[in-house]
Amino acid sequence: MISPQQTLSVASPVPPPVLPTVSFAFVEDWLTALRAYCPPAQLAGFLDQTGLAVAEGQPRARVTHDQIVRLYQLVAIGTGDEMMGLWSRPTRSGALKHLCVSVRGAASLGGALYRFTTFWNLLLDDYRLSFEAEGEAMRVSLLPRGAALPQRFGHMLLLKLTHGIASWLAGRELPVRAVGFVFPRPPFAEDYPILFPARVDFAQPCSFIAFDRSLGALPVARSEAEMRDFLHRAPRDWIFTSSREHALSLRVRQMVQLSDRMGFHLTDAARALHLTPRTLMRRLEAEGTSFQDIKDGLRRDIAIRDLTQGGKSLEAISQDVGFATVANFHRAFRRWTGMTPGAYRRERR
Repeated sequence: MISPQQTLSVASPVPPPVLPTVSFAFVEDWLTALRAYCPPAQLAGFLDQTGLAVAEGQPRARVTHDQIVRLYQLVAIGTGDEMMGLWSRPTRSGALKHLCVSVRGAASLGGALYRFTTFWNLLLDDYRLSFEAEGEAMRVSLLPRGAALPQRFGHMLLLKLTHGIASWLAGRELPVRAVGFVFPRPPFAEDYPILFPARVDFAQPCSFIAFDRSLGALPVARSEAEMRDFLHRAPRDWIFTSSREHALSLRVRQMVQLSDRMGFHLTDAARALHLTPRTLMRRLEAEGTSFQDIKDGLRRDIAIRDLTQGGKSLEAISQDVGFATVANFHRAFRRWTGMTPGAYRRERR
């Protein structure tokens, strides 16, 4: 087993992170909007091309980072709406490019976020974006223009775009001070920390994202070539968070990933973080998770990756994610996704 000290060593090679999956329920709001926006045959084509068609009707189905990115790209191009039917007025093709041109011309990050809000206020009928810098925080808020019900995926995507654009301009993923949503806590609330490196609160007066005000003075320096690459990859660079410093659950997940066949325990993580096990348990509970949930989530996501992308046998995958027998792996995978590993592999090839 890799020791806690080794997990934190900068000299040790760090494998690429296994990106978390999200529940199918998390993207259901998006699909509901698309059903009202796209002809049925067009939407069916989008779902077939992303492998999401087989997940419909399966309450425990998981959706990968690649599937979200691919669906975003297909829908944005196929419909000509870069916000994919999530708002009452379409966001025409090229809008995000003009947004990037506008914000990268600002003198500082605070000025860029102000430009970000004024840009969207020219396009959105449903909400007005507000930028405020008061006290120790900078805050971008979504304020309703009328009585429309909040679209959960739309609110998430716009706040995530705020974070993604700000981080791109700064050249690193920025810490987030706070995130809030106007809608009640959904059943899939545990998916939100995968996207935002901060505590996420629900049933707030409005949806918002806040940063430390000191970040507003950061210079903005991005070339046109860097902008083209950012847009070409969208939303790959900003839809999920990779922050380790500001999200405890993600830091613990990375420690587990670096261990040998998941041989990393709560006491190991607590020691590496200079916490008592009880304190670590309490802090993870405050984030809506537990050490075992993090460990099982990583095992599930590694298995999903290897079942869909590689030629590993079920026996090898079972061993890699720390199961003594294939039978135990089968039972756990069915509990995680509602499907056996073999069926999952067949339906996604």
